Amino acid sequence: MSDLRELYQQVILDHYKNPRNYKVLENANRSAEGYNPLCGDHYTLEVLFEEGVIKDLGFQGTGCAISKASASIMSTLVKGRRPRTPRGF
Repeated sequence: MSDLRELYQQVILDHYKNPRNYKVLENANRSAEGYNPLCGDHYTLEVLFEEGVIKDLGFQGTGCAISKASASIMSTLVKGRRPRTPRGF
């Protein structure tokens, strides 16, 4: 197995087993829900958006390892940033 593939699997497994920002965000002022009826993935994303910045976010729900890890990785990348386009925010 290549080193890159091994690293990819380690990152996915780490975020699946120890998801970051997997929580209910009580003070959220934005939310979105996603459901994939083909595979059963179902997540809710809650965001605290202030002064044009994503101050905090949380997600919860159920799904496969890749969907949960993807939400975890996304949450770590966008926290503290300004969205490039204001769609929905």
